[in-house]
Amino acid sequence: MAKSLNRVTLLGNLGADPEFRTTPNGTPVASFRMATTETFKDKNGEWQDLTEWHNVSLWNRLAEIARDYLRKGSKVYIEGRLRTRSYEDKDKTTKYFTEVVANNLILLTPKDGHSETDSDKSYIDENVVASVNEPMEDDVPF
Repeated sequence: MAKSLNRVTLLGNLGADPEFRTTPNGTPVASFRMATTETFKDKNGEWQDLTEWHNVSLWNRLAEIARDYLRKGSKVYIEGRLRTRSYEDKDKTTKYFTEVVANNLILLTPKDGHSETDSDKSYIDENVVASVNEPMEDDVPF
């Protein structure tokens, strides 16, 4: 039995085109912000939307798929794990940054970028459904 689990599942839309870069050793990396929206009725019976924004990073082949297929507004399904990093800003204050490191990506927006109907029919192409179980270059093996 697992003693702990770090798993994230998101279904939402990109807030901007993915940013693509490579590490100094040539590893592809893509990152983007993704919105998920929860709809609920408030105490007055009015429907309200609550949107959360998530930072997502993809590595290796997933990064290349994001670069080639994802655009602002694309609907995607992401599975991955949470990772929090820290850094010091120019004032020497420690800042924290939490992101989802994706290891599974399914594109849900049709190739032409337009939904066929309001029923959110999914577009899934075997060439753009990817899962990566390779260790990241900064993973600690324990």
